[in-house]
Parts: sequence; C-alpha cells; structure tokens
Amino acid sequence: MSNIPTFGVGTFRLNGQVVIDSVRNALDVGYRAVDTAQIYGNEAEVGQAIAESSVARGDLFVTTKIWVENYSKNKLAASLQDSLKKLRTDYVDLTLIHWPAPGNGVELSEYMEALAGAKAQGLTRQIGISNFNIELTKQAIAAVGKDQIATNQIELSPYLQGRKLTAFLKEQGIQVTSYMTLAYGKVLKDPVLARIADKHQATVAQVALAWALQLGYAVIPSSTKRENLAGNLLARDLKLDADDMAMIAALERNGREVSPEGLAPIWD
Repeated sequence: MSNIPTFGVGTFRLNGQVVIDSVRNALDVGYRAVDTAQIYGNEAEVGQAIAESSVARGDLFVTTKIWVENYSKNKLAASLQDSLKKLRTDYVDLTLIHWPAPGNGVELSEYMEALAGAKAQGLTRQIGISNFNIELTKQAIAAVGKDQIATNQIELSPYLQGRKLTAFLKEQGIQVTSYMTLAYGKVLKDPVLARIADKHQATVAQVALAWALQLGYAVIPSSTKRENLAGNLLARDLKLDADDMAMIAALERNGREVSPEGLAPIWD
C-alpha cells in the first residue's frame, strides 16, 4: 500500500491570491498535503504559498497531475520539470495522469511508462492515476505494475459511491483518493446528513468527509474560508456508527458532477 496522507487540501478552481490564501491557511491550521494540477493554472501560486509558509518541504506531501497535452513520452517529464519550477521544489510526492483521455492519440502504455520514467528520474516520489475506470486501471497495471500505482483519484461522494470501482481498487491494493466528496456543496443541503450531523454535533461537511475516511479513502476538500478548512480537518476525529454508514449508503444516486467529453472513460 502507498503511504498517501488521508487528508489534504484541494485547489481545483482556485486561482491567484485566493489559492495563495487557501493553501497558506490550510498549512496554518494543520494540513500537510496539497493537491494541484497543471490544468488548474495555479501551481506557481501553490508553490509561493508553500515557500512562504514555515512548514519544511520534507513535512509536506505535494501532488500534481499531468495534463492531456503532455502525455507523450517526449513531453511528460519536461512538463513535470516545468511544474516543479512553478512549485519551487526539486520533486513532488505524487504525480497523477489527470484523465485517461481515450481518444487522445497517446496510448495508455506510453503515458504510463513515461510517468514511471519521471519517477525513475527522481522528479516524483510516487505515481498514480485519476479518473480511471476498472478496465483502464487494469491496462495501467499491465503497463507499469500495480505496485507502481499509488492511487486512483476519483470523484466520490455520498451521492456517487462507486462501489464496483472502489472494491476493485481495494482488491488491487491501490489507495482510493476521493475528490468532490461534497459534490460541489450539494450534499451540504442533505436532510439525512443533517440528521447525522446533529446527532454528532458535527457539520454536514464533516459527516461526508468522515464517511469517506471510514471507507478507507483519502480526501482532498478545498475551501477558501479558514474556519471551513479547520472544520473539515475535524472530520478525522468523527466516528460514524453502523447506522450512520447504512443511512449514507442509501443516498447513492449516481450523482456524477464531472465527466468531460473526450477525457472521461466509460464509467463502471
């Protein structure tokens, strides 16, 4: 199993001073893992926030993701070096293929081997995948071996529970990282989650995050508000009981928020 922190801060859709403040506040209140991506256009700002914080690089876990146009073997490592410059670091802890992009013109085996090559060069400590279905995960395993694949970062929330895919990943010993765990805030208005939150004197966000953590997933929620960043972190101390988990299991509705055409696979 990989040693990926179970709690990190996400930076999707955050740019400029907003992302600098978010990452700075996150590090301040105790986060030690930060998730970004080439396509987010905020690696330089994330790097600035990290550089200006008092947290030592060795105590941090930084993840980025390779964007589709950089998948070919002659571009991937160079694009990661560019990311490292922006992030002001000699290495990242984890680098993911952002989307499988089946019709992209670059074979899966080519970009997985290029990613493994970037790891061999020391540009990244671990590698993994994001938004891969079962079939494509099998192909990634065939290309580089399952021990190389630290995680599959996928959209999961109480409304999209991905039981087939997560069971397969668990079987393979591949860590599941859940993104959009709050379904763009949609779950925050859920009456079932609100009842569970009341019972535990917790927030609905904490309940949704605790649900994912209890299933063994890593989470990377984002927030622009310091108090929400701090509040989300408390999900680590919230223990849901079997009744709570069963009630949340019943919320499944295949409520997918993100599935860009041409990039996404055929979902399981």
